[in-house]
Amino acid sequence: MRCPFCGHPESQVKDSRPSDDGAAIRRRRSCPECGGRFTTFERVQLREITILKRSGRRTPFDRDKLARSIAIATRKRPIEPDRIERMISQIVRQLESLGETELPSSVVGEMVMKQLKALDDVAYVRYASVYRDFREAAEFATFLGREGLSESGEDDR
Repeated sequence: MRCPFCGHPESQVKDSRPSDDGAAIRRRRSCPECGGRFTTFERVQLREITILKRSGRRTPFDRDKLARSIAIATRKRPIEPDRIERMISQIVRQLESLGETELPSSVVGEMVMKQLKALDDVAYVRYASVYRDFREAAEFATFLGREGLSESGEDDR
């Protein structure tokens, strides 16, 4: 593994242990050249998945991109990082178990929406606002009402 600090082509594994409910191996590494220490994660990848975007463009599935979008939705929410990581691993396993090498982005989006709705309403609404690409506040309000997440029982002023 190349050192991220000095670029030396080799590093030494100092410690390995299971991570993410056994779905990955966490390795602590050290660079013999600069002495830098860093962590890597090793995961099983069953097959390469290509995502077909709405625009028709094809891109390789990127677990890190999925994690970033979920991190944005869950930012400043009282959700343990381990729960988020388990959710991401579960989505990736579901995608791989579909047996398809090419999937529309809507499949990934709907899986994320389902998982977030079960995890946290605010994170779900945040993700939905970007994923559904609402053009007007009325569309957003209609979505919230349909999902049972709109305000109710307040006095009209």
